[in-house]
Amino acid sequence: MKRNILNSILVLVAVASLSACKPKKEIVVAPPTKPDVKTDNSKAEALTLLNGKQLKFNTLSLKAKATLDISGDANDVAMNFKMKDKETIWVSITALGGLAEVARALITPDSIKIMNKLKSEYTKKPFSYIYTFTNKQVNFNTLQAILTGNAVDEFLNEKSTLKQENGVWTVSGNRETLDYKFLFNTLYKISETNLNDSKAGQALKVTYTDYQKLNEFLFPGALQINTLSGAKKININLQFVKIDGNVPVDFPFTVPKRYTVIK
Repeated sequence: MKRNILNSILVLVAVASLSACKPKKEIVVAPPTKPDVKTDNSKAEALTLLNGKQLKFNTLSLKAKATLDISGDANDVAMNFKMKDKETIWVSITALGGLAEVARALITPDSIKIMNKLKSEYTKKPFSYIYTFTNKQVNFNTLQAILTGNAVDEFLNEKSTLKQENGVWTVSGNRETLDYKFLFNTLYKISETNLNDSKAGQALKVTYTDYQKLNEFLFPGALQINTLSGAKKININLQFVKIDGNVPVDFPFTVPKRYTVIK
């Protein structure tokens, strides 16, 4: 059976994972829903509103802790992310406590590079390699959106179905075999992402909480990721402990000569 949608993302960033630690920045509390309040926003107006709340950045520097549970096998790690919007995602994974880096990844719209420092191995593939085990609608922008609490841009448009209830919006639709559904909170930030490919037996659900101010936008302090593919389940609880936007970043990725190239 094909791997699920999140599995492709886990392969790309070599995700192992992390445990809970409260974010340092103040959490922005979403106002309660109000069943008695109705709005008559047109579809275009609603999309303008939701798109206006999407996180916009040039660079990001993030530190996180979390717990990854793959079919009952749980592991703790620390993870550093560095990103350049629509261009680069750099990830460094260390054993909890930061004593030893175990993996490093460099992802661009064109390629995937992963160093497994535990085994002294290096892998380089074209980004299109992920289509051998996931839906073709999952691209670099999808991955970046999932990690930053944005709805996927390609789906936040007039072709989607928009519904509003109790002051919150739902955006849903499908593209080829991929069904998508985004739930927004009263801050007009995404609270839940659902991507499902029933034909391939793939499902991904991501829940976002603890939004914090990042410049003039909001960034989720906590992500809960749940996937199911046949009998295999992957659950990730991730919390960011440091979030910096539009700061200088670099993407060091030098492969030692002694590393074995995995094709």
